[in-house]
Amino acid sequence: MKPLPPAMRGLPLVGNVLDFARDRNQFLRKGYEQLGPIYAFKLATQPVVLLVGPEYHKFFFTETDKTLDMEKPYDQLAATLGKVAFLAGKEIYQNQHPILYAPFHPKKMAQYVEVMQREVQRWIDALPDEGVIDISAEMGTLVQTVAGTALMGDEFQRRHGKEFWQYYDILGKSLSLVVPPHWPLPRNIRRERAKAAMRQMLIPIIQERRQHPEAYDDFLQDFVSTQCRDGAPADDETISALLRALMFASHETTAGQSAWTIIELLRHPDYRRLVEAEIDANLPIGQPVDGRALRALEHVYWAVREVERLHPSADTLLRAVEEEAELGGYRIPEGWFLMVAANISHRLPELFTSPNRFDPLRFAPDRAEDKQHGYTLIGFGGGKHKCAGMNFANNEMMVITALLFQQLDMVLLTKEPQLTYGKGASRPEATAVRYRRRATPLGIAPTPAEAFVQG
Repeated sequence: MKPLPPAMRGLPLVGNVLDFARDRNQFLRKGYEQLGPIYAFKLATQPVVLLVGPEYHKFFFTETDKTLDMEKPYDQLAATLGKVAFLAGKEIYQNQHPILYAPFHPKKMAQYVEVMQREVQRWIDALPDEGVIDISAEMGTLVQTVAGTALMGDEFQRRHGKEFWQYYDILGKSLSLVVPPHWPLPRNIRRERAKAAMRQMLIPIIQERRQHPEAYDDFLQDFVSTQCRDGAPADDETISALLRALMFASHETTAGQSAWTIIELLRHPDYRRLVEAEIDANLPIGQPVDGRALRALEHVYWAVREVERLHPSADTLLRAVEEEAELGGYRIPEGWFLMVAANISHRLPELFTSPNRFDPLRFAPDRAEDKQHGYTLIGFGGGKHKCAGMNFANNEMMVITALLFQQLDMVLLTKEPQLTYGKGASRPEATAVRYRRRATPLGIAPTPAEAFVQG
């Protein structure tokens, strides 16, 4: 019989949960450095095995819905968002698959890029001509607005957006590694009240969409109009839960990575100049951002991909082992969890040159470091379980980056922002950026951005 994986030492009853909760990136990296690419630890009484490297990632994703289960490890999220998609088990997930992917059809992306441009431009226009902003907080608010408008439409965002996101914030604060989701504790009671209020808000809107489908064209209408694989439409409660889940996914990861993209470009002036020259050549002020412009912004796209590598918001993923597995010379028992950690695997020196350095040119065709293996980058999952909204998120981050650098001079005041963990995803801590609206178009600005700070 194969041995069990080597294990990190932990405390009685709680195992390694305290170290994991304190700084999971540091804890997981320490385990990798001490024990190698397969090792075990405990979150309370639950054994977890970390897998590091693309071959192990391949097993993790290709065995999902076969010998590995997505549902069991995410009880907290299911209690918060609802038993939908992968939170509901593979049969329900597969049945809902047509609904989940309907809004992300390539033909629909142009209209969402238009929404992204409009909302980002509104945000820029509302700024004073100069000042200091917390780029992490501002990206959170901006991405909320884009998500609410794209998913639910302008009318919903105007009438209900503020209230909806207040309830959403309560849901996020209920997530916990330690507190069981069904205990009648205050945080769980507040969560259930917020879910009930969101249902009360959403269901009349869903019913209106059923009665007048010709009047709407957004994510919500796709959910209402698309049938499940079994030919039946989703009921109102399912659609309400899908909206909560999609709001969570579309907001949390994109907000963090958008902020990191701005931060990293401000920290690396040589690459920033490449980005600004590209924007100047392909997206002059007044020209709408469309698919053609986005395709021309290669340096912006590579920066977004590099941020996915260095600062993945969804930094850990879990599966439950349903059938005992042998992997890397070790036996992994049924009932254990498997984990992959993008923050660790994305910085392997055998895959990436100078892996801790911000170097978007590693994605250029002549290097293509991400193409060495199909499972090298896992910031949006992998294989058939890659995030359905990946292209939506990447386009949104590109639109934000392009318009900000097109119209604002910016300087980073918080020189070394640290990672913080929010509602299930990571993002930079509060990070001060001084900005000034450009008086002349990008490319002929009379002075560099740094001048107004030094002055």
